[in-house]
Amino acid sequence: MKKLFTFICVFALVICSSLSFVGCKKETKAGTIRLNEVTHSVFYAPLYVAINKGYMEEEGITIELTNGGGSDASMTALLSGSADMALMGPETVVYVEANGSTNHPVVFGQLTKKDGSFLISKTPISSFSFESSLLGKTAIIGRQGGMPAMTFEWLCNKSGVINGTNVTLDKDTSFNMMVSVFESTNAEFCTMFEPTASAFVSAGKGYYVGSVGEYSGEIPYTCFMAYPDYISKNKAQVEGFLRAIKKAYIFITTSSSSDVAEALVPSFDGTTKEELMAAVEKYLEIDAWSNSPAMSKDSYARLLSVLKNAGTLEEDVDFSKIVDNSIANTI
Repeated sequence: MKKLFTFICVFALVICSSLSFVGCKKETKAGTIRLNEVTHSVFYAPLYVAINKGYMEEEGITIELTNGGGSDASMTALLSGSADMALMGPETVVYVEANGSTNHPVVFGQLTKKDGSFLISKTPISSFSFESSLLGKTAIIGRQGGMPAMTFEWLCNKSGVINGTNVTLDKDTSFNMMVSVFESTNAEFCTMFEPTASAFVSAGKGYYVGSVGEYSGEIPYTCFMAYPDYISKNKAQVEGFLRAIKKAYIFITTSSSSDVAEALVPSFDGTTKEELMAAVEKYLEIDAWSNSPAMSKDSYARLLSVLKNAGTLEEDVDFSKIVDNSIANTI
């Protein structure tokens, strides 16, 4: 997984370098930031609130948002110059650095600080524990190499629960098929993001067991990245961008879930306000969003532990090679 991902990223980097970035980078209007998000999710609520509430506009920023549909595509968008910034998991740039690249994007701001998935059971469990509740059971946890699956397996392994030995961890089901496979098989557990989890439980199909993010502790789950030269040349704009995100975070944490959902409605066509309210409340409950855009070294170390446990990383990658907190620390 790591080799395939780094091959894609390095290939994009080589192509753009060989063309001297002709055709890879294009001029954009002043104040416009081309932002590529790894996927579109209520989990990234502060970003959409910052856009919809006009906080970006107050900073003189127009967001041109595109969806990568996966970390490999989002990182490639940055490497090729088709995006100025990307929102995705920091493990992507860890892999690029670990593969030997010295010219790569860095994290300049953090958005979420915990895994955003919830563990759902088909039967109620009064007191769940990894050590006993999963034994002999099957859990659908996401795709192989994805952060949700890697984080969940890390939690299992810490508790002596080993895939193929005393638990079955389904890592072959695609993200958009997890719920339907859970319903149609004998699997006892499934991890789900919001608002899917709330809708599933509300329909009487399952029960909340707990938050994967609460079990794991703080991990820098999704972050904003850009090339160092972009950050240095657009420092004022990057500062304004992070200020808008911080203002959105404050709005979310000090407003009613109804008001927050109303601010999210324009970004989620087809999702009801009630579903958005439920999702916001669950993420507030687990303190999922970062109150500061600066990444901590402790949470980064936990990320590396997750990656090494999954076998996608062999050795630690220095924090300073991945993270630039110089602007985030001033917000």
